[in-house]
Amino acid sequence: MTNPNRLRQFAFAALASASFLAMPNTAMAQAVIGSGVIPSQAENSAERPIAFSIRVPREAALAVVMTSGEIPDGVELPYDTEARIEAAEFTGKAGETLSIPNSAGAPPIMLFGAGADEGETPNWREVGGRIVQSMAREASPIAVAGLPDAASMADIGLGATMGQYRFDRYKSDRAELPSEPVVITGTAAGEAGALFERRHGPLADGLRFARDAINEPANVIYPESFIARAQALFEGVDNVSIEVLDEAALRELNMGTLLGVGQGSPRGSRLMLITYRGAEGSPLLLAGKGITFDTGGISIKPNSGMWEMKGDMSGAAAVTGATYSLAKSGAPLHVVTAVPLAENMPGANAQRPGDVVRSYSGKTIEMRSTDAEGRLILADAIDYATDQKDPYALINIATLTGSAFRALGREYAALFARDDAHANAAIEAGEAVGEELWRLPLHPSFAKAMSSEIADIKNSDASPAPGASAGAHFIEFFVPDDLPWVHVDMANVDRQYSSTPLVPVGASGFGVLLLDELARTWRPE
Repeated sequence: MTNPNRLRQFAFAALASASFLAMPNTAMAQAVIGSGVIPSQAENSAERPIAFSIRVPREAALAVVMTSGEIPDGVELPYDTEARIEAAEFTGKAGETLSIPNSAGAPPIMLFGAGADEGETPNWREVGGRIVQSMAREASPIAVAGLPDAASMADIGLGATMGQYRFDRYKSDRAELPSEPVVITGTAAGEAGALFERRHGPLADGLRFARDAINEPANVIYPESFIARAQALFEGVDNVSIEVLDEAALRELNMGTLLGVGQGSPRGSRLMLITYRGAEGSPLLLAGKGITFDTGGISIKPNSGMWEMKGDMSGAAAVTGATYSLAKSGAPLHVVTAVPLAENMPGANAQRPGDVVRSYSGKTIEMRSTDAEGRLILADAIDYATDQKDPYALINIATLTGSAFRALGREYAALFARDDAHANAAIEAGEAVGEELWRLPLHPSFAKAMSSEIADIKNSDASPAPGASAGAHFIEFFVPDDLPWVHVDMANVDRQYSSTPLVPVGASGFGVLLLDELARTWRPE
């Protein structure tokens, strides 16, 4: 006799099986990290290309650069221009502008002051940014005239590129701006064009890469996708090789600090090493913090402003962009760039305050805060690269501490160095490119405050050491004593909240110009 309960159980099982077959493949859906839907495949709207010419194109709007009230030699303007300059009391001082009426239907004419204080050099790059921003909606090409030499012409081109940057790929209703060229004119056009192509163009491209990567949301830029973009950037660049260590390789090398930060995220940690061999001998080591999103982990941050933590990989973007500039321009240098990448999330597998982890070198770290994570990933990257690559000097850069902002506002990035000469070299490089640094102290008492009761060092909770100095001393713990070292904490300057001639609102790309300059000029004894 058939058991009715057995029949009911069979019917229920059949119904459940049929229902399961009718449902979407939930197991497959859950295997996708994120939504699996790309927010956009659009590119940013087109910028104006930079060109050089001996003559002013007839159909172009004209921007005349002036360092005084005198019209530059070789520049033809309407007959009454001198009277208008005098009436407007235009002196050519930096920041001044004057619109000059042109004949009906002809493109506009604008005068741009570039005059500097006595003994100072005009900031040609800033003038280039002002021109392209002021004349952004002109439908015609923009011709720039009045420049004294090839160097100033090339600098105008770089400034124009920096100033017109925009990140609008996710705006479905964006207004397309004209993309006719900026034509920089003068008798030295050939020399200026060659200089721009060789030196300024690669620097602009490296900066654009950094700004784009930082502006991207964290569902687009994460460890693997950052590496993919870097590989695409360097494709075809001579003397460059890229090595990527995945989680399995990191685990085999006992890189517990880098792995630990990323263990709460389904997106695994990575270490990317970019080698540019433009010279023989030991390399300069660059290292940049690459936290592609920082929730703070278990020590979770408050909601306010957390969206900005998509930019916590600004250090990684800066060293990558600078390395591209050096390599593409053929700088006579040997550079190794270490880019540790992780996403700091409060998942079920995330590390906890109180955990102890070990680094590649075997040093142990007590977690006092999982929100002091950038120094952790730099520890393993520096440990490994100094051991394996034998560098002659190290420069690391990171959005490391809020204390840098509290100490310096948004005017300077924080600088740390053990040697006065090394600090001075970095400060001079920053002044040369407009990415300024202010030195903050290292002190034995601050280092002592980083001691842990149960491990070699703790990663936070180092009162009375100031936060930025404590972070610097933590990194120093992993830097060989005899290695020249510069640490830049850029947490206060990675984003621009109001436009300047060279940095529109958004990611600044701070560090690309600084590192490019410092790498070329710093040769520690």
